[in-house]
Amino acid sequence: MYGRLAANWVYGTALMAPILLMLIPLMALDRTGRLILLALPLYMIHQYEEHDNDRFRLFVNEMVGAGKRGLSLSAVLIVNVIGVWVVIVVALWLYNEIAPGWGLIVAYLLGINALVHILQAMVRRVYNPGLVTAVVGFVPLAWMIWSRLLPASSPIEHIVGVGLVLAVHAAIFWWATRPTGPHPN
Repeated sequence: MYGRLAANWVYGTALMAPILLMLIPLMALDRTGRLILLALPLYMIHQYEEHDNDRFRLFVNEMVGAGKRGLSLSAVLIVNVIGVWVVIVVALWLYNEIAPGWGLIVAYLLGINALVHILQAMVRRVYNPGLVTAVVGFVPLAWMIWSRLLPASSPIEHIVGVGLVLAVHAAIFWWATRPTGPHPN
């Protein structure tokens, strides 16, 4: 059962994102909180572009080459649920309950992911799965959240936001490029 979930999780995002979008106006959040919450369904739409037909995992595994661990279906599921959905929900909770500056985690999650997609497209001169939604959705939403929270944020909130997002990306890179036998399909 877990194997089917790991192989097909992304199709739930195509169904859940519109539901979440419809719920945002009903949430008791201020305008910036709603922008932070908007990141979750937007990210789900991005994940659908990125992972439909297993495009992203296959793209990364081809890029890292044979003889490297690459990404498994399970790794992709864990990264996208814990490293994205849970991170956005926790950041929204921190924004709402602790201090607004913690919402920067979401701005950096969107912005750094978009930057990775854009730089990769420029260097390789080819579309990469997720590029369109990263450019069209992530860049403007990251900017809106970041610019609203800049006056209310502390240096530590910026450092934690950037550090957390870079750590997630570094962990993915480290995992995918470890040499461990045959290339996963």
